[in-house]
Amino acid sequence: MRRNWLFIVLGLLLTAASGSLIYHTLDMQGPAFYISEGVLILCLIMLYVFYVRLVRPLDTISGNIDSLYKHDLSSRLKPVGQHEADRIVFMFNEMMARLKDEELHLREQNHFLDLLIDSSPMGIVILGMGDRIVRANPAAVRFMGEAPGKSLNGRRLEDLGSALAEALLALPPGKGETVRLGDSKIYHCSRLTFMDKGVAHPFLLIDHLTYEVVKAEKRAYEKVIRMMSHEVNNSMGGVASILDSIKMTSDSVEHREALDVCLSRCRTMSSFITSFADMVKIPEAVTVLTDLNVFVGDSLSLLESMCAGCGIRFVFRPSERPVEVMLDQVLMEQVLINLVKNAVESIGHDGDVVISVEASPCGFTVADNGAGIDRTTQGKLFAPFFSTKADGRGLGLLFVSDVLHKHHCEFSLRTDPDGLTRFSVVFPGLG
Repeated sequence: MRRNWLFIVLGLLLTAASGSLIYHTLDMQGPAFYISEGVLILCLIMLYVFYVRLVRPLDTISGNIDSLYKHDLSSRLKPVGQHEADRIVFMFNEMMARLKDEELHLREQNHFLDLLIDSSPMGIVILGMGDRIVRANPAAVRFMGEAPGKSLNGRRLEDLGSALAEALLALPPGKGETVRLGDSKIYHCSRLTFMDKGVAHPFLLIDHLTYEVVKAEKRAYEKVIRMMSHEVNNSMGGVASILDSIKMTSDSVEHREALDVCLSRCRTMSSFITSFADMVKIPEAVTVLTDLNVFVGDSLSLLESMCAGCGIRFVFRPSERPVEVMLDQVLMEQVLINLVKNAVESIGHDGDVVISVEASPCGFTVADNGAGIDRTTQGKLFAPFFSTKADGRGLGLLFVSDVLHKHHCEFSLRTDPDGLTRFSVVFPGLG
């Protein structure tokens, strides 16, 4: 209301000022001239008051509002002494203070989330448009087999070339699955979404379960094997003793032959269950500094003899320089024997087995051109008692896995696109 009256008075004064200017132009004399001069002066005063009370506060407010576009939330307005303008000033200052507090809160919250994501032992991969990786924390980079500190941003999962990335691609949205890979590693993977500005963004959670699952599985099968070994050996010992006593008292040749078959079966059964019991009694690794070239070279005669009987060519490719690692020579020799034995059985006849020693990273690879491993089988290779052989017990790779874990080695078994099946072992650095 006060502003309306101000505009009415200003309009009247401007009208009067216009008339006074006309009279002044006509060079009129007398009282009218002085009245017009006074009105003109009063009009100028009112214009100044109008500028100070209304125009200048609005200019000030407008100039500070522009700071919002520049994202400068530290600016504040000073009261101008005009009631309605000061109300706007107060509201503006209050709004800027709240915006600054909210921005500070969001920055602190985002900083906390960044620290949480980067330090999380779970792998976290955030996907953007076209399922390109927007962010991957260090744990996810490590799980993908990439070098520490390497960025995955902008890359697709299918471009990474890792077995874990292939498993993540097969995950249905909103679901979680436990994945067992060909390097004996076990992950629980989930594909979920979060909302940002009204848009759903997919992200992946990768929980490394290898050690927990392996320990739980080992405790379970150790208990079962010990129980089986105790019961079977006790039973077979008693049965064999009875059969042997009957054999000694029998005069029938046919009965003796039948009893010999039964005794042989008892011994076979006892040996079979004992092999399971021996598998869970693997001693701790007693490591010594060893050159891998020399270590493999010392076993060549045995490994070559395993291949020669099947017409398989054996090739050893040592590293050009010494490769020193810490290993238990007895346990690791048994690992080599198991790997070459598996390669020979996969080839069957007339093929190649190649052992290569690499200096960077320190390790060795056993490669063969046998039948290969499909993806379905690859995920089950290191599961307890799983075997692709008709008469297999599923102990060989379980033994290999256990020994390599005792050496803190990284390893993988897979058939590559070139058709070769490779078991690669990488030893931890000496530094």
